[in-house]
Amino acid sequence: MSNRQILQAMSGLMAGMFVAILAGTVVANALPRIIADLGASQSSYTWVVTAELLAMTATVPLWGKLSDLYNQKLLLQLSLSMFVVGSLLAGFSQDVGLLIFSRVAQGIGAGGLTALAQVVMAAIIPPRRLGKYAGIFGAVFAVGTVAGPLIGGVLVDTSWLGWRWCFFIGVPFALLAIVLLQLTLKLPTVRREAKIDFLGAFLIVAGVCALLIWVSLAGNQFDWASWQTAALTGGGLALLVVAFFVESRVPEPIIPLGIFRNRTVSLTTVASLLVGVAMFGGTVFLSQYFQVALGKSPTIAGLMSLPMILGLLVSSTVAGQIISATGRWKIYLIAGAVAMAVGLALLSTIDADTHFGLLSAYMAVLGIGVGMLMQNLVLAAQNDVPASELGAATSVLSFFRSMGGTIGTSVLGAILANRVATEMTKGLADAGVPAGAAQGGGHSVPDMTRLPAPMREIVEHAYGVATGDLFLVATPFALLALVAVVFVKEKPLKDTSGMERLAEEAEEAEEAEEAEGTVDGSAAPVA
Repeated sequence: MSNRQILQAMSGLMAGMFVAILAGTVVANALPRIIADLGASQSSYTWVVTAELLAMTATVPLWGKLSDLYNQKLLLQLSLSMFVVGSLLAGFSQDVGLLIFSRVAQGIGAGGLTALAQVVMAAIIPPRRLGKYAGIFGAVFAVGTVAGPLIGGVLVDTSWLGWRWCFFIGVPFALLAIVLLQLTLKLPTVRREAKIDFLGAFLIVAGVCALLIWVSLAGNQFDWASWQTAALTGGGLALLVVAFFVESRVPEPIIPLGIFRNRTVSLTTVASLLVGVAMFGGTVFLSQYFQVALGKSPTIAGLMSLPMILGLLVSSTVAGQIISATGRWKIYLIAGAVAMAVGLALLSTIDADTHFGLLSAYMAVLGIGVGMLMQNLVLAAQNDVPASELGAATSVLSFFRSMGGTIGTSVLGAILANRVATEMTKGLADAGVPAGAAQGGGHSVPDMTRLPAPMREIVEHAYGVATGDLFLVATPFALLALVAVVFVKEKPLKDTSGMERLAEEAEEAEEAEEAEGTVDGSAAPVA
């Protein structure tokens, strides 16, 4: 395919990915208003956030497996259709139960987009040329991440629109993506006689959901050491053990266990999990830091994250261009892991008095590291597996990165709450104010506009110190990711696309079968 044909084919993919990213970020600033309008509880607030993340993370491996068996364009359009249905249900929701159900539908669609977009890119673009286009992918990711909270804030504050348009706004983009994919993406129809391992899929989804529900709710809805923890972790691990035995015995497993014999896949999977913990776990709390510790509005908080997003955008684009030109990629994995670790270590020094210029530089370093690391881990794995396993390898990396992000967000969130509570108790004691006077003592986010100046200073200091400690906790995960990528063996990038490699592999398998038949025939006794 020419560059023009690839860009045309990618237009639908990029529109779809923009929709998936927008869905996860646009509701961030709207949720307080949504929960208040529907008369829902704080636990419902948590479920509106986690329902989509759970559904997306748990279904990524299933979408990846389906992409190895069925037409990828049709699957992409199906996942976008799921997203449209979920978005319309969410926008018209009159109670929080329907809203949570609709977020599950959105999450299933987003899981398909997350897994399939990169699979299709690998199918039509040779690894040697993929870096350049992965940079465009990174740019869409950056724009969606920045635009989401800003668009959400504007929609909520515009009286004649309101929070329902946070869900409706993605529908035109999703419909446009479906049309663009139909017009521009030409993929051969895959016809394979194969059965989906539905038992394995159910066991994997159920086991992962049990563990994700545990890390999402532990420390908030129940104690880390409680019977709920024992039930969810024990049940989740038991389901995954049974899934392991089922997957090792069926001819078409959802996650082919043999894929982990590939050293590159195993190491990039470990690195993706650690990147998820460090990146999502660390950065998700920056917006709260801007609003609470620095006293900024939601819209300004969204703009303040620009240095990190610009760092990610520039590094992913430039590194992608250089990788396509030179064919060398490992150095960018190592440099990205180093920059991510350094960025997190620098951010661990922040507090409520940190100058924004210094903060911007720290965020830019983190963004540069993530930009060089995240997409190139996928590139390294896709380059080193047979074309028939591209979907499985890509979805495994996406799955573990999302799972790392969920675990990191939940665990680090619990650490943040405890650290804030400790600092506020100390600050209140020093000021001679009774403990718990600041709206929950750190376990609920205080409304800064309603606090008197002395109390506001205590809260700002507590959140500033706690956020710095959070990045300190995230730093070792980035260092472990560096260790993992150091041991990845650099292999030359292939010059053929996934479709071409698949055709070659099928031809080689056919020739091998014919040769085996010839040998068997010559060895047969003559009557």
